[in-house]
Amino acid sequence: MNAGENYIVRPQMQLADFTRRGQGMDGQGLRQIKKCLRTLHNLELMAKTIYAFQMTRKKDDLNLQLIAAMANEMTHYQDFQIKLYEYGFRPYKFRWVWWFVGLFFGLGSRLLGRRMILKTGIWVEKKAVHHYGELLKADWDDETRKVIEKDRHDEEIHIRHWEAFLQE
Repeated sequence: MNAGENYIVRPQMQLADFTRRGQGMDGQGLRQIKKCLRTLHNLELMAKTIYAFQMTRKKDDLNLQLIAAMANEMTHYQDFQIKLYEYGFRPYKFRWVWWFVGLFFGLGSRLLGRRMILKTGIWVEKKAVHHYGELLKADWDDETRKVIEKDRHDEEIHIRHWEAFLQE
């Protein structure tokens, strides 16, 4: 997320990247996949909303980093929405609740200042890394597992960036 760093915020996708998933899986396995994908989708909605509400009108490095982080979280949100549909599922009907949670944390931390914005970012990303770790235990197909692992790695990068900003 630093200007000189080679970090892909929004990976490119090809039409061949989309496929129908879950054929031949048993009902229990599909229920677990559905629950995990909905969880990830909801948490990424919350994360992108937090970053959106943490931004101020200042034209500084922190706001630029928040924009990049929000864009990256939007990509994660899309990743899991796509996977939900590829498996034949729909997003959670009450996902708007997670939007409000993001509003609360984003606006609340913004009102408390730069340090709280950064601490909130670190806290949220650490929670995300933990959730990704737990959800990686599910029986994923190889392509979906790669997406989840990549998104988890992105969250680890976010933690390092926010910690570096906090040290400044």
